[in-house]
This record gives sequence, C-alpha cells and structure tokens, in this order.
Amino acid sequence: MGVKIVPRYGSTFKEKIYLHALFGGLKTTIKNFTTNIDDLSQLPTMDYPEEQPRDITPRYRGVHRLTHRGDGSIACVACFMCATACPANCIFIEAQEREDGVDEKMPKRFDIDLLECIFCGYCVEACPCDAIRMDSGIFSVIGEKREDFVYDKEKLLGIPGAWKAEEASRAK
Repeated sequence: MGVKIVPRYGSTFKEKIYLHALFGGLKTTIKNFTTNIDDLSQLPTMDYPEEQPRDITPRYRGVHRLTHRGDGSIACVACFMCATACPANCIFIEAQEREDGVDEKMPKRFDIDLLECIFCGYCVEACPCDAIRMDSGIFSVIGEKREDFVYDKEKLLGIPGAWKAEEASRAK
C-alpha cells in the first residue's frame, strides 16, 4: 500500500493573504452590477405583490380547499385520515351525523392552522374521497393576527379551484 502525497497549496505570500481571490470576486460582482444597471429590463425581479408570479404550475401546493359533491354537499366524510397523515398536526376535525339521511359522517368542524402547516400534501394523498385539495392557486396568505391563519370549514369550502382544466378532466 502506497501513501499518496497531496501537495499543499497556499504556501506563497500572495495566496496566504487572499487578495487575489478577493479581487476576483469583486471583479465578478462589479461586472454583474454594471450589466444590470445598463439593462434593467433583464433583471429577474418583480414588484410583488403588485405583480404576481406567472410561473405557478397546476402541481403547486397552495392553500387547502374542501370540495363539494355533485349535489352540493361537502365531500368530506370525517374519516380523520388527513388529520392522521398530517406530520404537523395542524388539522382539527370534529364529526357529526349527516342531516340528509346518508349513512356517513360529515365534519361539524374542520380547521386547518396554516401557520403550523408545512404544505407537504400528505392530507391530500391520504383522503379517500378527494375531499381536500391544495389546488387553490393561493400561494400567499396574509393576516394581522393568528386567528386569520386558521381556516375553518366555511372558509375552506368557499375557496375555488384555480385550475379549471384539471377540474374538467377529473369530472369526466
């Protein structure tokens, strides 16, 4: 077994004081700065929130929403699968019997705390009824107090889907 000798760099005075590397970095920064000042239209920035991103795809996981059945009733059967699958424990469900005679449960209360949610999508994958989705297209949520970030059942049912083409393909 031979021993490989690796040469050590940085033994000269010029390499020890790092001025060469420092000026090389400054050269790159100044070059980019002058290029951007000459042509501001090429900057990859936007005036958010006045200008919204245009590159959000239908696969983007936005704010949750609850879906309706064809007859207009809530699709959720309060099976607690989404709350069980959630690693952040941000979903709270309280079940009740359905009023329309169907032999199922429905949520009396369905809350999602968006401040605790990590937007992993496990709740959507776990739902056997396709009752919860993250296809709202809402990617920015603002509020003044903590309660503004807790979405209840009525608020979740009122959020429409953003991707109409996908809605039409699922209906077929």
